[in-house]
Amino acid sequence: MAELTTLESLLDMGFGRNRAERAVANTGNQGIERAMDWLMEHENDPDIDEPYVPPVGNVLGGETKSESSPEQPTLADTIEGGDNSLSETDMSLRRPLTEEEKREQVKRLEELMRMKQAERRERERADEVDREKQRRRHGQELQQVRQKIQDDEMKKLADQRRKEKMEDKMARQRVKDKIARDREERAQKFGGGPPPSTAASSQPAQPSPTSPTGQGPPPTKREYDESRIQIRLLDGSTITAVFKAQEPLAAVRVYVQVNGNTPEGQDFTLLSPYPRQVYTELDMEKPLKELGLVPSAVLVVSKK
Repeated sequence: MAELTTLESLLDMGFGRNRAERAVANTGNQGIERAMDWLMEHENDPDIDEPYVPPVGNVLGGETKSESSPEQPTLADTIEGGDNSLSETDMSLRRPLTEEEKREQVKRLEELMRMKQAERRERERADEVDREKQRRRHGQELQQVRQKIQDDEMKKLADQRRKEKMEDKMARQRVKDKIARDREERAQKFGGGPPPSTAASSQPAQPSPTSPTGQGPPPTKREYDESRIQIRLLDGSTITAVFKAQEPLAAVRVYVQVNGNTPEGQDFTLLSPYPRQVYTELDMEKPLKELGLVPSAVLVVSKK
């Protein structure tokens, strides 16, 4: 009868019969609280509203009574034995509830159900807070990993740029060292004095001795192995340097890049004013002697 009372209580609370029967059967008729807990935990089951089919030998509301046997006395035998009335306790258990008692019981059960639902909502809220904290923690860890990767990339890029600048600086230094060595070699060769062309131009021309007869062999053409070049820069100033006659015109351009105060990254070309000739990239590989810039020449730096 307790099982039937639990079932009736669930039906009075508004649960469907299929749900109520499943809750009572699956909790083993352990009370209304267990049945309500089961309903709240399995309310999303796909078969919650399907008709409940009890196992063989188990009838909801009580066990199947076996047929009367000789060992068990029948109701008539009980009456003949003098036990013709049920005890007061059995009568109270079997007595149906009044409407007022049913309402009171339903009220208590509804209050209990509200408490269970509040507890469940509180657990769900706490679980949601924990999930949100975990999500934020994972997001922070992911952000830290991304920031570390970005910092490593920036550091790698900075190291690469620093290496490129160092290599460019070393290349410029090698050019400067080469120019300095060339100057020292020329200074040692000419004894520290000005080049022969300069010394010859600074001294007055002297008449060459002639033979007594006024006749002699024709003068031989002098071969120059150096060239004195005056370079007019972009700002109008000039610089002068001496180069080997067999050096390419590219050596003059490198000299201008290092000593000509040319803005970094400024591309320029060289030209001769008289007669006007603009030198191309192919001309940069030709010797100064082949270009007619020996023993001296004037070049102008021009923007491309």
